[in-house]
Amino acid sequence: MRAAVRPAVVAQAGAAVVVLLLLLVIVRLPWAGDLGMHAATVERLRHSLVDPGNPLVDADTPSPYYSPWMLLLGCVARVSGLSVFLVLRIGALVGLGLLVSGAWRYVRVLSAHRAAPALVLLSLVFLWGTALFNWSGLLGLNSLALTVSYPSVFALGLAFHFWAWLAGALRAGVGAGWGVWLGLGALWAVILLCHQFSGVVASLGALATVVAARPGRGVWVRLGAGLVAGVLVLAVWPYYDFFALFGAGADLEAVHRPLYRDLLGRYWLVLVGVVALGLRWRRDRWDPLVIFFVLGVLVFAAGGVSGHYSWGRALPAALIPAQVAAGVEAVEVVAGRRGVVRAGWASVLAGALAVGAWTQAGTVGYVVPRGDLPGIVAAKYRVPWVGYQWITPWVKYGDVVMARTFPARQIPAYGAYTVAPGYPDFFLPDAGRREAAVRRYFGVGVSGEERGEILREYGVRWVVDRGDGLQGVGGLREVARGPGGQVLYAVVR
Repeated sequence: MRAAVRPAVVAQAGAAVVVLLLLLVIVRLPWAGDLGMHAATVERLRHSLVDPGNPLVDADTPSPYYSPWMLLLGCVARVSGLSVFLVLRIGALVGLGLLVSGAWRYVRVLSAHRAAPALVLLSLVFLWGTALFNWSGLLGLNSLALTVSYPSVFALGLAFHFWAWLAGALRAGVGAGWGVWLGLGALWAVILLCHQFSGVVASLGALATVVAARPGRGVWVRLGAGLVAGVLVLAVWPYYDFFALFGAGADLEAVHRPLYRDLLGRYWLVLVGVVALGLRWRRDRWDPLVIFFVLGVLVFAAGGVSGHYSWGRALPAALIPAQVAAGVEAVEVVAGRRGVVRAGWASVLAGALAVGAWTQAGTVGYVVPRGDLPGIVAAKYRVPWVGYQWITPWVKYGDVVMARTFPARQIPAYGAYTVAPGYPDFFLPDAGRREAAVRRYFGVGVSGEERGEILREYGVRWVVDRGDGLQGVGGLREVARGPGGQVLYAVVR
C-alpha cells in the first residue's frame, strides 16, 4: 500500500512546491516583457471605463488590450484605489488559480489516477528544453513566472476549464441543456477577447474534443447554437473590433518570427510526450490529445512555411497535449504494468522533468536574492527590468514623453504617454509616422528647430534618453538621472 501511494505523494508535493514558488513570484512581480502594456491598460481603464483611448499614446483609438479581463481589473483599480501593480498581482493570483484548477479539472476528464493532475502540472512547466525561452502563452516555469499577471495566463486557465466543461457536455449529449451550450459559446468568445492567441489554442483544443467525441446530429445542432452565441459576443464587444484583427499587417509577422528558431533546443524534452501520444494513438485512433496535437502542429508548421509567423502562437496547441499525455500516460503505465516497462517509463519521465527543472532553476532568483543563490544557479537567473518609477515625481498622468522603444514599453505603466508605442499597434493609423518622428528626434545631426517641431506636434513635455547625447540641446532642461545613466529632461516652452 505504501509503495502505491508514494508516486502520488511525490507528484503532489512537487506540484505544491511549484505553485508556492509562483505565489512568491507574484509577491515580487518581476518586471519584463509586456507588463508595462498591461499596467497601462489597467491605468487607462481606471481613469475612464467608457472611453479609455489608446493605452500607450495620446490618441483616441480602440485597442485589443481592452478585454473583459482587463475591464474587470480596471473596475477593481477604480473602485478600490489600489495601485495598478497591486491590481495586477491580484489578477496574477486569479490567473494562476484558474490555470492550476483548470489543468486539474481537464486531467480528471482523462484519468482518474490521483497522481495524474499533479504530474501533468509538473509536465506543463518542466517538459520544455535546455534552451531557455520566455514568451506570453508558454507555460514553462520561467516564462510563467514572468507572465503570470498577463491576460494569456488567465485565458489559458479559462481554456482548460472550457475543454473540461465541453468534454462533459459532449458526454451528456442532448441531455445537456441549451444553457450549457450557449454558456460554452460565450466562454469561448471571452477567451478569444481576453487573449486572441490563447483563444486560438482554446479553439483547436475544443475542435479536437468535439472530433474525438464524434457527436450525433442533435449535439451538432447545439454546438452550432453555442458557436453562434460566441460569434455574437465577439461582434458586440464595444472596445475593439475583434474581426478587424484578421487584417493585422506584416509588423505582427516580424515580431513572431523568433518563435520558429532553435526548436530542438527549446522543446526537445516534449518528445517524451510525443511518445506518450503515440502510445495513446495505438489504443484509440480518436484520442482527443492526439487530435489536439496534430491540429497544433499543422497550424504551427503552416505558419512557418507560409511566412505567417504569428501563427506560431498556436505552438501551445502542440505542446500542451504532449505534456498532458506525458503525465497521464506515465501514471497509467506505472499503475498497469510491472518490471522493465514500468521502471523505464518512470525513469525517463523523471529524468526529463529533472533536466527541465534544472534548466529553469534560475526562476528561484525571483524570490531569493541573487547573492544567496549558489553560483551555478545564479548564472541561470535573468535580471528583470528596473522600471521607470524614478520619473514619477515629475511626470504626471497624461503627460507625453519622448522616448526610444525600450523605455516606451514601460513608461505608460505609470500613466504617461509616449510619442510612439513600444509595441506594434494595428489600430493606430499613424504608428509608422510616430515611430519615424522618434527616430528623427534622436537622430545624429538633427537641428534644434526640427526637434522642436516634433515636440510641439505631439505635445511632448518630457524627454528620456540614455547618456548625455542630448546635453546642450536647446529647449531641454535636465531634471533627474535614473538607473543605467538615463536622464529625464523637461521641455522648456
